[in-house]
Amino acid sequence: MASHRRPKQPSRTRVTVLTTAAAAAVALSSQAANAAPSQKPSKDEVKAKVDKLYEEAEQATEKYNGAKEKQEKLQKEVSTIQDNVARGQEDLNALRDGLGSMASAQYRSGGIDPSLQLFLSADPDDYLDKASTLDQLSGQQVEALKKIQEKQRELSQQRSEASEKLKDLSATRTELGNKKKQVQGKLSEAQKLLNTLTAQERAALKKEEQRANRTSERDALTGAGTPASGRAAAAFAAAQSKIGTPYVYGATGPSSFDCSGLTSWAYAQAGVGIPRTSEAQTGAGTRISSMGDLQVGDLVFFFNDLHHVGLYAGNGQVLHAPRTGTVVRYESMSTIGGPFMFGVRV
Repeated sequence: MASHRRPKQPSRTRVTVLTTAAAAAVALSSQAANAAPSQKPSKDEVKAKVDKLYEEAEQATEKYNGAKEKQEKLQKEVSTIQDNVARGQEDLNALRDGLGSMASAQYRSGGIDPSLQLFLSADPDDYLDKASTLDQLSGQQVEALKKIQEKQRELSQQRSEASEKLKDLSATRTELGNKKKQVQGKLSEAQKLLNTLTAQERAALKKEEQRANRTSERDALTGAGTPASGRAAAAFAAAQSKIGTPYVYGATGPSSFDCSGLTSWAYAQAGVGIPRTSEAQTGAGTRISSMGDLQVGDLVFFFNDLHHVGLYAGNGQVLHAPRTGTVVRYESMSTIGGPFMFGVRV
């Protein structure tokens, strides 16, 4: 017979659990549907992030400049050593030819001295160390052998030095490539952020920057002090002639500059050579600790790691190449983004 038992009903506990789970799912779906979309960063937030990236790019730029300067110096040193080695080899060949001529003359007059014959087929160092060999040679031959030995040792030392310099040069080139990638990475990231702004937001940022530039220029021109020296005045005038010139990392002018590229170029126009990088420029003269003691044309340094430098323009203003996306301009020292550390009077 077929069973007519009633189906088993779900327990009260199970019904409660299922109901609760369903209610939670509905609540979550409702929250997801009603959740506000993630807010786009404001114009000022984007600017703050971009400014930070530009600062990091400038830090990497100064390290890039240092590696580039080291590479150029090493390349010159290697070239000089290689030229010296080439000339030394020519001198060595001439000395050997001279000794060979002596041997030929001796042969024609009655045969080659056995010790000289032995020398001509091998390294003279093996024979000069043996006193008995020297006893069998003429004074002229001994002098020729000594010169050859000295030249060989000199060439060996120079070749060894060139080899070490070449290793250092290779490592520096690798470092240079890495720093360049760092700079480009920061600039690319900053550009992506700027691209999130609307045309109106970008225009507003540009207007704000132009307004600040005009204020800084007015303050600098109305409050300019006495230049530190004739050379400082000439350097400052050279930098003024480049107002509006674009910032480009690693550039030393005259059509574009980075911060230390501008200061080194400006002083070069005044007939004064100063180092290439901001950090190295801190040793270019007398240090000025107080902002109140600065004079127009003094170098002024910012940030704890000294990665930014400009020329003091008077009245608390600096004339500098700020960062990518800007031009050579006046700016208040209070808005650089990093603390004033000290000045240097070249």
